[in-house]
Amino acid sequence: MTTTRREYVLQALSERLSTLPITFKRNDPLPERVPADGLLILRDGEMGEPEVLLSPLTYSWEHEARIELFVAAPTAAERDRQMDALLAQLGVLIKANPSLGGAVEYAEVQAPKFEDIAPEGAAAIRACEVKVLLHYTSSGPLD
Repeated sequence: MTTTRREYVLQALSERLSTLPITFKRNDPLPERVPADGLLILRDGEMGEPEVLLSPLTYSWEHEARIELFVAAPTAAERDRQMDALLAQLGVLIKANPSLGGAVEYAEVQAPKFEDIAPEGAAAIRACEVKVLLHYTSSGPLD
């Protein structure tokens, strides 16, 4: 079975994200509890409308993948510190190899969006969403 360009790109991003010191999942539902080391969920996101070039027919994508980060700690200060450290590591990871090993032309990290969650009977959670724009080309919309 042949892997599509889209899946190849998402696998390249997944491989890099899985090196972070946090539990990594892809497209999983939100768990009831956040692991002690935190949780990162990569969502495939939206591919958007491609720019189509002719001769040869080429689809140029700006694929918007989403990274969801979750940390749980007893105090707001600790949650903030953990989230800041994870975001700094994520930034270094993408900056060090913005082509994801040649899988994309460029991976561009967007500004984070934060949310605090207080589930009943569990430690408070600091959540963050980071969009990553993945610039790449394919020979068709399903390739």
